[in-house]
Parts: sequence; structure tokens; C-alpha cells
Amino acid sequence: MAQPGKVFLGPLVHSVSLSELEIIPFAAVAVNHEGSITSVHRSASPPQAEEDTGPAAIVHRLASGRFLVPGFVDTHNHAPQWAQRGLGQGMHILDWLDAITFPNEARFADPSHARRVYASCVDGFLRQGVTTASYYGSVHGEATKILAGLCLDKGQRALVGKCNMTRNAPDSYRDASVGESLRATEDCIAHIRALDPAGRLVRHVLTPRFAISCHPELLRGLGELARANPDLPVQTHFNEAEQEMAATRELFPQFAGSEADLYEHYGLLGERSILAHCCHKTEYELRRLEALGCGVAHCPVSNMTFLRRGIKVGLGTDSGGGFSSSILDAMRQAMIASHAREIMSEGRDKGLSVGEVFYLATVGGAQVCGLGDRIGNFEVGKEFDAIVVGTQGAEQGIMIMVEEEDSLRTVFKKFVMTGDDRNMVEVYVQGRLVKGRE
Repeated sequence: MAQPGKVFLGPLVHSVSLSELEIIPFAAVAVNHEGSITSVHRSASPPQAEEDTGPAAIVHRLASGRFLVPGFVDTHNHAPQWAQRGLGQGMHILDWLDAITFPNEARFADPSHARRVYASCVDGFLRQGVTTASYYGSVHGEATKILAGLCLDKGQRALVGKCNMTRNAPDSYRDASVGESLRATEDCIAHIRALDPAGRLVRHVLTPRFAISCHPELLRGLGELARANPDLPVQTHFNEAEQEMAATRELFPQFAGSEADLYEHYGLLGERSILAHCCHKTEYELRRLEALGCGVAHCPVSNMTFLRRGIKVGLGTDSGGGFSSSILDAMRQAMIASHAREIMSEGRDKGLSVGEVFYLATVGGAQVCGLGDRIGNFEVGKEFDAIVVGTQGAEQGIMIMVEEEDSLRTVFKKFVMTGDDRNMVEVYVQGRLVKGRE
């Protein structure tokens, strides 16, 4: 017997496009038993429950002060770094990796350690409304399988990748050989497909950490895996820091400093690519990323030239490399960085609005992760990944107080700029409650 559908009744805010934020004071969102949205009715007055999910549909009437927004998408996240967030800030990237990150990630050779930290990680992101995450795992195949299993069990939509590294890392923390790295990757792919054959929630993502940690033969082998598995996305760090870029030029002189040419040569650049950071880039590389349909995970430390060029852009927390695991914080940081860039560019690169950073956190992130047809907003046919935001009484937290005369648009902006996980009273993935009580 099929499970009953659900109908959510109340205010709703979502992005229709980069420039259009739809504010619906009274909506009825019907969700079928598979978690897909079957109808969205807009009304000027409180609507009644619809019947298209079946006579046994469970009706959720949002309490006063609550409204719906889509779940957040974190396009760049290091799951093993959950327990080291904020450590080593101010260090150069390669020094930070050697002193802080690699020793920490090496601990994930212990499955019990991996299970403990990853369980906290997934729970922590779900509490903060991150319904979809693109995770870098450690180099360990078993730990990567544990992460994928936890995401599936806890109901988080996730791309999970075994990190590939065969050089420029300690002997205690790298793959034993190119062959072993590829074998472990193929084993993880098979395991995750067995966990979720249709890939409804969890998929493997090919994850060369960055070029300097991979021998050319490893990049070539991962490119062959990408061609053989057209359903798998690819993620890597791209033009993140001058120290990393200099090392890449030294190891791969044939590409004259172009990481775009490097990754394209090995079959790792295209519509399925999630490129983290992209802080430094040439006009040539911008044209190549645009032409190839690549996605950019903005974390946010680079400027927003990508967005203005029409390149797919989402937000990432870079958990570990940064200090906050909150997409709300990433939205605010993106605004600050973009307005600083506007000043530096003498107005040529315009700062971002609240609506635009919200788009990056939802629709933009979904597009970067190859899920734009499934999640990101409340279009009919997409899956119901959503956050019920509360703003009154105990649910207000430290969010700025809501005044009686505030419009829904104003309340929404107050949440984006001053809210946190305490305002996220319920979180749903594919129609399943993953935080809160129905």
C-alpha cells in the first residue's frame, strides 16, 4: 500500500531565476509519496488542502511566523575536516595541508573514527538546512563507504568522493600507487551504486584532490573512469591559491600554467565538473569554463565574474578550510566579498543582492551539482527538499525581531541576514523529515 502524500500550507519563498525571487504569502504545495512536488497553488488568502496527493494526504499547516524555503546546497565540503574547522587559519595552503589537514585526515584509516566524525558531520549539516552536499572524503575507501551509508541512512542528498592522492602528501596519507587509487575508487563506485542503485540520494563523485597531488597516470585513469561512467560528476580544486598554482606549473609545464587545459586534457573538465574556488583565472580560462559548461563552487573568496558571465555558480562552506559550516554565513560572506570587489573594480563588477546569494545557495548549487532538474526550488516535478523557517517565540533565536508591519519579503531578508540553524525548525529531503518533529 502506497504511503500517503503531504500538503504544506503557508507562506513560501524561492528563486525562479537569478533575478527573480518569488514571494508567495499563501501557498499549497502538494507532495506525493515519492517526495515529488505534484502541484503548487498560489493564493491571496489562506488556501485549503488540495486533493491531488490522494484522500489520505497529511496536511501540514505552517504555524504563524513560519515559511518555506528550498533546502540549501553545499557545493564544496571536506567531510573529514568537520572536526578541524577553524584550525590553522592564516597559514599558506600547502603549509596548512601538511601541518593540520593531512594528519587529521589520516585518522580516517580507522573506521570507528570515520563513523563517529561523519555521523556528527551529516547531522550538523542537516541541522543547518544543508539538504544536499558535495563531499570530499579522505583517501580511505572504507571511510568513504561509511560516509555514503550515513548520508543515505540519515536522508541527506549527497555526492560522496574518495579523495585521490598519489604524491605531495605524507607516506602515511596517500594512495599506495596509481593502480591502488583507481581500484579503490572503482570499489567505492560499485559500493555506492549498490547502496542506492537509482542514485536518488547518494552518488559517487570522482575526486582528484588537485593536480599537484596526482600523477599524470592517475589523472588519465580518472578521466577514463569519467568517460566510462557518464552519470558521475567530477570535483577538484581549481586555481585556488598562488602557492598551489606555482606548484602545478612546475609539475605540468606542458600546459603553460592553464589548469583548464590540464584538466581538459585528462578528460576531467566539462558539464559534470565542480571546480572549487577558482580564485585566480585568465580570460582564456573563463572562456573555456563557459564553453565547456563547468560549475564553480564559490566558497566565497573569489570575485563573482563567473556569475556575470553565465557560468554555473553555487556556494560552498569548504568546511575545514573555512571556519563556518553554515550556508547562511556563506551567503553573507559572498555579499561582502562581492561588494568589496565592486569597490576594487571601480563599479565594473557589481555587488550581489540578498536574492542573488539565495539563488546561489539553492538553484545555483543544484545546477553545479548536476541536480538542477530535481531540486533547488518548488517547481512542479522537482523533489521536495525544504526548510520550514520559524521566526517567532522560541523559534526566533537571535534573529532580528519581526515587526507586525513586516512583509514576507522583509521577514525573509531578516532570516537570511541574521538567522541561523535555530530558525530551521523542520528540514525535509525528498519529502522525508530529517530534522524536527512533524
